[in-house]
Amino acid sequence: MTVQVQFLPDDVTVEAQAGEPLLDVAKRAGLTIPTGCLMGSCHACEVDLNGEAICSCITAVPAGMDQITVDLYSDPTW
Repeated sequence: MTVQVQFLPDDVTVEAQAGEPLLDVAKRAGLTIPTGCLMGSCHACEVDLNGEAICSCITAVPAGMDQITVDLYSDPTW
């Protein structure tokens, strides 16, 4: 199933497959999400997915949705 993934604040939209790692989708879109541990512990890769804060390193594109919005906010303390 194809999902439209919109990345904010740059307003870049790409198609992705349900289950595809979010970091891979961002990279294909030409965007970089900072990472740290790559296990979801350090929260360096935290983004907002449809209004919920998630660690992108351990998150895949969810199934059952036509479109998702990922806000790549920046944490100034990192």
